[in-house]
Amino acid sequence: MQPFELTLTEAAAAIRTKELSPSELTHSVLERITAVDARLGAYVSVVGDAARHAAAQAEREIAAGRHRGPLHGVPFGLKDLIDVAGLPTTASSRVRADHMAEADSTVAARLFEAGAVLVGKTHTHEFAYGLTTPQSRNAWDHGRVAGGSSGGSAVAVAAGAATFALGTDTGGSIRVPAALNGLVGLKPTYGLLPRHGVTPLSWSLDHVGPLTRTVQDAALVLAALTGHDSRDPASLRTGPASDVLPADGGLRGLRVGVPATYYFERVTPEVEAAVRGAIERLRELGAELVEVDIPMARYVLATHWGLMVPEASAYHEWTMRSVPGLYGSDIRVLLEAGELVTAGDYLRAQRARTLMRQEWAQVRERVDVIAAPTVPMTAAMAGQESVEWQDGTVEGVSDAYVRLSAPANITGMPSLTLPVGRDGAGLPIGMQLMGAPLAEATLLRVGQAYEAAYGAPAVPAAVLA
Repeated sequence: MQPFELTLTEAAAAIRTKELSPSELTHSVLERITAVDARLGAYVSVVGDAARHAAAQAEREIAAGRHRGPLHGVPFGLKDLIDVAGLPTTASSRVRADHMAEADSTVAARLFEAGAVLVGKTHTHEFAYGLTTPQSRNAWDHGRVAGGSSGGSAVAVAAGAATFALGTDTGGSIRVPAALNGLVGLKPTYGLLPRHGVTPLSWSLDHVGPLTRTVQDAALVLAALTGHDSRDPASLRTGPASDVLPADGGLRGLRVGVPATYYFERVTPEVEAAVRGAIERLRELGAELVEVDIPMARYVLATHWGLMVPEASAYHEWTMRSVPGLYGSDIRVLLEAGELVTAGDYLRAQRARTLMRQEWAQVRERVDVIAAPTVPMTAAMAGQESVEWQDGTVEGVSDAYVRLSAPANITGMPSLTLPVGRDGAGLPIGMQLMGAPLAEATLLRVGQAYEAAYGAPAVPAAVLA
């Protein structure tokens, strides 16, 4: 096994026992980037010299007995919305061609404090305003979309071109590409991870979170990033709640909500079969399955778009007036549309969000976790604009991908996706676990229990030519 093939947990253990050095691991990952990224398009930029220097520094610190923890000496990728001092933050847009970050974002600073080694900035759908990331290609089938908007981060981790990565999630932008590339992706509780120094898409929906190859890896990254930051007005002062499960690692007493409505409507048969099979395995591990109805389902997309579109347009107001031609045509149309949303419509979306949060809270009183498909279908073909469902309805690809992930953004509850199978073409299928605000520990424990009992080995994609 090559070092780039190791999960974060495996790499951390090998570094701690000095079976592997940070320099060896970083060199392996950089070589992997050189070998595969021309075909995958995961990275906007690679900082090889800086990464080697940081790895050597980590190696010296560890040798001197100053081991900072499990991220020390581990290479990672950072979505190019997230500032690192002295590096461009392009947001994969010509609008930001000359932008240079003056200071580290909070999450980048915390990773550097933990000793992690940045290898590069990863592609996003322009300004995170999309679900496909067209610059990047799916790690398992290059003719298909990577998912978005954190597509570059997902592809890098899936291909072994980063040991872990950070992304952002406004309507599924961590969980969608994670599911489509066979990864674990965590959208934490709204406000749990600070967003200072992160280019916004929609201030009331944006989250930062990790993309990793295992659930344990995600837990390690989350622990390094959690903590209040007064520079983000939404940043929480309260940390994650304690786990509701017994310490023996089983799922006895866990109540898993199984949606009777919404989440299994307009999904492919292979996705439904894989996720229902995974839910049944949770029962085999000791969980109790409880049927639940999803509240206000018909208003999900309208509420999500009613919040996101005007907030995005407000952020881009000045550049849309000064340099509109630098935006991609798809993004420019969305930003122009946002300028037509009335204050009344925006307020109605905010009221709908309040009602939705109240209704979801009542559902969560009956269960500890809700389990459902992350996305309704596996990775679409590149350039595919719509999908026709068995009932004859036609849906845009982006609408299809955001449909099942948006409720967690609207309500602010945490959501974890993990791989639970593959379709007939070998493409990954993801299941998401949703819980009460600050219930990350429970979601991670459930994910770890499933992964330990039924998960496939977390090996990187082969990246065939």
